[in-house]
Amino acid sequence: MADATLAKPGGLDTVFQRHMSVMCNKRSATSLGLVCVTTTSEVLHFRLEPGQDCVGRHLHYAQKVSPFTLSDDLALARAAVATADLISLNRFRAQDLVVNTKPDQTPVTDADTAVEDIIRASLHSARSGDAILGEERGTTADSPGPQPGRQWIIDPIDGTVNFLRGVPIWATLIALAIDGDPVVSVVSAPALGQQWWAATGLGAWTTRAGDATPRKLEVSKVTRLEDAIVNYNSLPGWVDDAREAQVRALAMSAWRARAIGDFWPYMLVAEGAIDVSGEADLQPYDMAALVPILREAGGRFSSLDGDDDVWHGTALASNTLLHDTALALTRKRG
Repeated sequence: MADATLAKPGGLDTVFQRHMSVMCNKRSATSLGLVCVTTTSEVLHFRLEPGQDCVGRHLHYAQKVSPFTLSDDLALARAAVATADLISLNRFRAQDLVVNTKPDQTPVTDADTAVEDIIRASLHSARSGDAILGEERGTTADSPGPQPGRQWIIDPIDGTVNFLRGVPIWATLIALAIDGDPVVSVVSAPALGQQWWAATGLGAWTTRAGDATPRKLEVSKVTRLEDAIVNYNSLPGWVDDAREAQVRALAMSAWRARAIGDFWPYMLVAEGAIDVSGEADLQPYDMAALVPILREAGGRFSSLDGDDDVWHGTALASNTLLHDTALALTRKRG
């Protein structure tokens, strides 16, 4: 189950050891020094000095960041999104839906702000010391970028245009990043009747309305781009980012090319239904919740230029096997 206990009295359990192994294999592990250490039934997140390994050898100091396990944080995120879903579904296709235009000329509805407000209240009540970054209410920190320690990242309704036009492809996205790297996430699409969630070392899972048990996610095994289904979302986004040649090359190299928008194609990559998905013109809150789910399903996430984070404005997700091939096509030239 996704909410498995991370630690047991007297030592490290297998789930916890797997979590540490995953962190050791990540590029940011040695530079950020993120590790979990336990000696009792409580898991603590510690920050080590740069260069230390993930099992704490040569530890010079430790700073306690949080007494909460990733399982605790995942449970909190899922509880918050359950409440948010009630609000968003109630406003979906409502005749009195209020729509305004933000300074960046994108739409925002009363549902967007109401959903973000309830999620923020839930997170602040349970984790008052954590930073929060949301699409509609901004950041509680001094800057909107990656924060040291714990930072919740929220997109209250990803796919607002779909939402206001009555298209059911929209979702609420919640992620927890530690030192800028997403490690816990929930993506909930109540109009589709499906939810996806993951935490580092705990696997990626999904459930549909009516399912008796969650289903574990796994990416596809397709090894050749000419056999793959790729998704590019919005052609104008690539053109505006001076990548028209790149998206054309990606689409023409694949078996099939699709233009599904927002969160959904990335979840389909995690499910193994699509092999590669990428797009430009994104914000961290558009991407953060996608990352743990994709990684735990065996996939890889980066920017279109290969940056392994959510802070560079573009996204490329794959089944890992095709990532380098896709990157060779999507990178900016010159």
